[in-house]
Amino acid sequence: MTQRRDFIKKSILGTAGITIGGMGFSAKSYASIMGANDRFRIAVCGVNGRGKSHINGFGKLDNVEIAYLVDPDKKILDERVNLVKDEIASSSAIKGVTDVRTVLDDKNIDAISCATPNHWHSLMVIWAAQAQKHCYVEKPASHDIYEGRVALAAAEKYGIVVQHGTQRRSSDDWAKQVSDIRSGKYGKMLVSHGFACKPREGIGFEPPSTPPPDLDWNLWKGPAVVNNFHKNLVHYNWHWFWPVGNGELNNQGTHQLDVAYWALDSEVENTHPVRVMAIGGRFKWGDQGETPNTMFALAEFSNGQYVFFNVRNVNHEGYQREVTNRFYFEDGGKLWDGEYISSNGSQARNVPIKEVKITPGGNWQSFITACKANDPSMANGTMYDAHYSCTLGHLMNISYRLGEKVPFNARAGRFGDNELAFREFMKIHDIASDGMGVPQDQAEYIVGPWLRFDGEAEHFVGDYSTEANRLLRDPRNAGFDIPSPESV
Repeated sequence: MTQRRDFIKKSILGTAGITIGGMGFSAKSYASIMGANDRFRIAVCGVNGRGKSHINGFGKLDNVEIAYLVDPDKKILDERVNLVKDEIASSSAIKGVTDVRTVLDDKNIDAISCATPNHWHSLMVIWAAQAQKHCYVEKPASHDIYEGRVALAAAEKYGIVVQHGTQRRSSDDWAKQVSDIRSGKYGKMLVSHGFACKPREGIGFEPPSTPPPDLDWNLWKGPAVVNNFHKNLVHYNWHWFWPVGNGELNNQGTHQLDVAYWALDSEVENTHPVRVMAIGGRFKWGDQGETPNTMFALAEFSNGQYVFFNVRNVNHEGYQREVTNRFYFEDGGKLWDGEYISSNGSQARNVPIKEVKITPGGNWQSFITACKANDPSMANGTMYDAHYSCTLGHLMNISYRLGEKVPFNARAGRFGDNELAFREFMKIHDIASDGMGVPQDQAEYIVGPWLRFDGEAEHFVGDYSTEANRLLRDPRNAGFDIPSPESV
């Protein structure tokens, strides 16, 4: 809590001396100008997948002009530019460019939104901050833990608004659940459990090939060290390759991880777990992807609370989709999908509710509102929130990536005396066995080690720490490196 208050205070006060648009206005005078001239000019970066939602979302807002679209795929870029010109009157003068640095040099641009592949997200935040532009960044806000810390340092130093693309932070319903939980309405929460279980299919194999002529391959890969182009990278299946994606855990799962983290007690707000582990596999598909399609992970915090997480993506007859959050309390009560379930007479308490405040207007309008107020704390999901909830997923993935193969059976789940963890793991195991048809003892789990994490220093300690610390920071291509948090 102290870190968050200091960040907000520094961010607001720190903007007083920065130059905006090269004109030397203070934050207060800039807010006055924005009030006099309400047109807010934004550039959408990455326009193929999630970027279409950014275009639609920002394009529907009053006094918001989409001034640029940015994408290294010239064919898709031209299509989107023409569509915006035809359908969004306020953005009829839109320009299409392949390199975001062109936009950041334009002093008339107020903000960028980033809907690129994951390996670009933190760099976009850092560059935007250095150019004194606000930034709406898709989830996850970082591809690795180190760059997330640098992005946070940049947001803090330059006082920009950063809003993370975790839309549940803009939801009244989720804010109410979190308010109730953190106020003690159901007693002490023991486990905050997220689920990213949605059906997907395998991606097959694509051989190395020449990039298509309309794609600027060097810009697409940017900081990511990727040896060869293949068609499974462009434009969606990059999610399932470690150099550019983070798997389902930090894809769809980022939303549910963020809610799971949000609901923890305030005493561990803006802290990291003290230890993590993960177990899973990529079953049935036999394809080119690297990330797990089945996973159970858990993280323990300093106050004894746990975050559990499920990934279960293999489609099969009778598949049950679960993309939600559930919460378990000390007296046996549960909050499942917003409904309280009593256990042995447990009941909700009549306690004062300390409401979690959100900026109204949904995720798109709340970002614009925060930017016009020049107030980073008004973002629904600040860069602080983003760094800590994304790191939670990165830590779980690191345990998985360091795992060893063991036979696929119920004995693979090793959680000490955590009975609830074993029960939740067995639900996934039974589904994999009976629903997916994974054969007992003939397939393999990957069982990650328990990793201990020093949250203050943001590095691993103890067993496996040498190997784990190598995964804190990705290698980067020349020209796309990032400064240290101290020199950003």
